[in-house]
Amino acid sequence: MHQLHFFPSRTMALYVGRMFLIRTFSILFALVLVLQTLDLLGESGKILAVAGNGDSDVWRYVGMRMPQIIETFLPFSVLLGTILTLMTLNQNSEVIAMKAAGMSAHQVLAPLFLAALLVAGISFGFNERIVTRSTAALSAWQKVEYAQVPRDSGVRTNIWVRDGNDLINAATVETGGPVIVLRGVTIYERTQGVLSSMLKADSARPVAGGWEMTDARRFLRRSGTLEPLGTITAMQGVRPDQFTLAQVDGDELPFPQLASAIADLEAAGRPVDALKGVLWHKISGPLSAILMPLLGAVAAFGLARSGKLFVRAILGMALGFAYFVADNFALAMGDLGAYSPFLAAWGPFILFALIGEMILIRTEE
Repeated sequence: MHQLHFFPSRTMALYVGRMFLIRTFSILFALVLVLQTLDLLGESGKILAVAGNGDSDVWRYVGMRMPQIIETFLPFSVLLGTILTLMTLNQNSEVIAMKAAGMSAHQVLAPLFLAALLVAGISFGFNERIVTRSTAALSAWQKVEYAQVPRDSGVRTNIWVRDGNDLINAATVETGGPVIVLRGVTIYERTQGVLSSMLKADSARPVAGGWEMTDARRFLRRSGTLEPLGTITAMQGVRPDQFTLAQVDGDELPFPQLASAIADLEAAGRPVDALKGVLWHKISGPLSAILMPLLGAVAAFGLARSGKLFVRAILGMALGFAYFVADNFALAMGDLGAYSPFLAAWGPFILFALIGEMILIRTEE
């Protein structure tokens, strides 16, 4: 009957789960303390080199940078916490006692899975509420090299929009006035993907039925002639908000806002596959904590016979770090367009879940 219960012992589940959480967050605290100190050694000189910056700006940097370090190294801490917990249980022969009581390998690991799910939930909420805001603020501050961040002027440069087969480029987009004004507009008119002509204008303003383009002229590719058109109306169906969409950084937006931005960019005809990969990874990233007990389980079973505790711990760490390498590689391939967004975000998770389950089943046998 014990095999039918995922948690055959409430006391054991609480004991193992508490041990895992204490070790995980202790390791995370130590990692963050060391890495933040090392990072600060390299950045504090740049911050204090700016006139007007003082100790308060250094602490401001710490407040912005620390959430990023926590987000990055929380999965590593879960992996190390898992291996340390299982090694401790093994050294004290507690795994042997659990197995002798009729518990399966999955039942031994069940408290770790539950605790890791709790960590994943905390990680997701922390990333959404804190990390995205600190990343956006730190990115803006670093772009001006830790000087005073200027107020947004409302001017966007080099904006591209797709209108059917045609591509539209605006050298500048002015959003500070009552209406949007485009400067240096070029429309690349294409037929079946082949450039047929280029329509240029000094400026464009939204009017009923399209955009009023001043001093327009069309260059015909086949004849090589330039045709002056004066003031015309063009770009019917192109919305003003398609030009006001700023460059979106997926790491700086929480899940709902990023999903909305992706929908807007997709409507504007801009490529969004890389952002979709980041969107999916906002879920798969925190959930990677659930994989760690599975990948680190090699450190728990079979030690009584082999006695190679250290070797098995190294193998567990190698599996965990291999997952992180594969995860970063898949995201990079997604950015390049080589992987689909879903595969880039979920491929390594599914692959290593199957690998971990296979190793656990073989160990059990």
